[in-house]
Amino acid sequence: MNTRELDPLFDPSSLAIVGASPDSWYSSRITEHLTDYGYDGDLYLVNPNRETAWDRRCYDAMSELPETVDLAVVVVPREHVVDVVREAGEVGVPAALVITTGFSEADERGAELEAELEATAAEYAISVAGPNCIGIANAQAGTVLTGLCSREPEPGHIGLASQSGALSFATFFENAADEDTHFSHIVSTGNEVDQSLADYVEYMAADPDVEVICTYIEGVTEPRRFIEVARETVATGTPVLAVKVGSSDVAQAAAESHTGSLTGNDEAWDAAFGQAGIERVPDVPDLTSRARAHAAFDPPDSNRVCVASTSGGLATLLADLAEERGLDLPRLAGGTEEALLEMDDLLTFGELHNPVDIRAQGAAVLPAVAEELFTDEAFDAYVFGIGLSAVDADADAIADHLLDVTEMTDDPVIFLWTGRREPADLDDPQPYERVRAEYPLFYEPSKAIDALASLVRFDEARDRLVGRPPFELDGRTPSDLPRDATLTWSRATSLLDDYGIDLPRTRSATSSEEAARYASRIGTPVVMKVDSPDIAHRNEVGAVRVGVESSAEAQRAYEDIVANVFEYDDEATIEGVLVQEMIEGGVEALVGASQDPNLGPVVTVGSGGTQVEALQDTTHLVAPFGKGDAYGALNRTDLPARFEHEFGHDASLDSLANLITKVGNLVARRREVAELDLNPVMVRPERSVCVDAFVGTD
Repeated sequence: MNTRELDPLFDPSSLAIVGASPDSWYSSRITEHLTDYGYDGDLYLVNPNRETAWDRRCYDAMSELPETVDLAVVVVPREHVVDVVREAGEVGVPAALVITTGFSEADERGAELEAELEATAAEYAISVAGPNCIGIANAQAGTVLTGLCSREPEPGHIGLASQSGALSFATFFENAADEDTHFSHIVSTGNEVDQSLADYVEYMAADPDVEVICTYIEGVTEPRRFIEVARETVATGTPVLAVKVGSSDVAQAAAESHTGSLTGNDEAWDAAFGQAGIERVPDVPDLTSRARAHAAFDPPDSNRVCVASTSGGLATLLADLAEERGLDLPRLAGGTEEALLEMDDLLTFGELHNPVDIRAQGAAVLPAVAEELFTDEAFDAYVFGIGLSAVDADADAIADHLLDVTEMTDDPVIFLWTGRREPADLDDPQPYERVRAEYPLFYEPSKAIDALASLVRFDEARDRLVGRPPFELDGRTPSDLPRDATLTWSRATSLLDDYGIDLPRTRSATSSEEAARYASRIGTPVVMKVDSPDIAHRNEVGAVRVGVESSAEAQRAYEDIVANVFEYDDEATIEGVLVQEMIEGGVEALVGASQDPNLGPVVTVGSGGTQVEALQDTTHLVAPFGKGDAYGALNRTDLPARFEHEFGHDASLDSLANLITKVGNLVARRREVAELDLNPVMVRPERSVCVDAFVGTD
């Protein structure tokens, strides 16, 4: 999409409200917000049932307007929406904002009307936002197209795309405005019949006024495109934060009934977000508090943080929270410590460490303390915790000191003020309100540290993503695989060989005599297992023998395996009994794959063997991906620690990272592979071998 196609939606020089009436709560609120909040474009009202409204002429149709407007705001009953959008398309209107509800989120008739609306948008190449959309606001341009905000938006640098209409304005906007946090753009995406979440993120990412993009996600209509747009956004320097709901069965059902879309497997979404550099946050307050930091600061040059507080207990708590989030707290330089200890106004004795306890008296000389800390080259970010009242007479001086500190460094400085905020005997604004009007201010220790950690994580994600290939699927490879089947070993190994996946030497015996002969040729000990499309889990039916030590033992093992299979299923097809090189030593890993209904091929990596379910040590990657992503996945499991214990600190997991990447390429190209399970993979420094393989097709 050319993102400028959405300019008529977000920054129309002229618009028409179709269905405008003082008797309609929503259309009247939109009209009043446009006039009260200073919209300076041409505003027309269309309503064939009225001559005037708000002392303005009402036109019978858009074709009667004196000009072709940029935007039609549609607030008519659902039965008339398609006709209105068609008329807009016929007269050349480039965009429509459909507020009307009652489409696919409502009933079968609504779904039919939504399909007609989608076809109409495509036929006339008109950009449609909604339907079932609370509205849009562009504070930078002064355009407020919603009935659901109680005050005029002030321009900020945070973009917001929300799939919940009420949350977008009544919660995100209102709560943020209470904290002097302001948005550049707000869009309620509605049912996304035409313009989608990905389109809005792409549009805002292209705007130099947008420093960070927030998203509230219930279900994504274009999952891979959204992930790719977000990846490109992060790689080019704009953070993307997301609240993604639907991780529980109850939440998933609620999201489906609300938007008519599926949320998908939550672990797969976590994987996709991680690969794209999207930061997933737990709740709305976390989203806005972290966005506030991104809008105010560039990321620090490192994760090295200095924590200073008027309370020793608060300082220790902040230090613990910082270390839990991967932030580093280096020691103070000797010169810094000495300078602070010599300050007469600080009640410090003996020595100081990081975190720095400046005690309550330190608030009186906070700029001087900050100046000393800022000269210490060990730190690239700072947290100042004030455990004192935020509203009394002393707080006025503290507020002045904090604002002075903001002028002293370009490094990120996080202010935490945990004291009383109920109004005292001071005129408004209260001292802490003076600070937050100009600078991010936090009241909860975890929120403050989360915001700083978010800056650090974004910098790491951006560096990781620069130069990465697009997050998209290539065309399918023509398939010769049987459909809806469990592949035999010979078919599975042929497929795995095509992608360079290492397998043990194997022969397929069709008699006990052949089994004995192959065991001798391969060299004992060997592993023996049935090759049958009807037996998915060989161990469960006694169809595997490990450590077969001789030809005679191989002959007996063959007979036992066949007997056990027929006892389990007397109609089972047996292609043969595999006689396989026994791979001894190494760490057992699992590499699997499946097709997620929304995100497509997803690879699972973790500790393997017969205890894989008990270990619960797995993570995921959305394919295709690079070797760096494979290493990132490995580092989220216990495999590196187990491997180091087995082979030493310098042993390389490169062979396993290569294998994981190859599996990702396989399932990305061969999407008829519905399920793939390589377990165990025997991992050694020089080789990662797939000892067993299950491949199922759809």
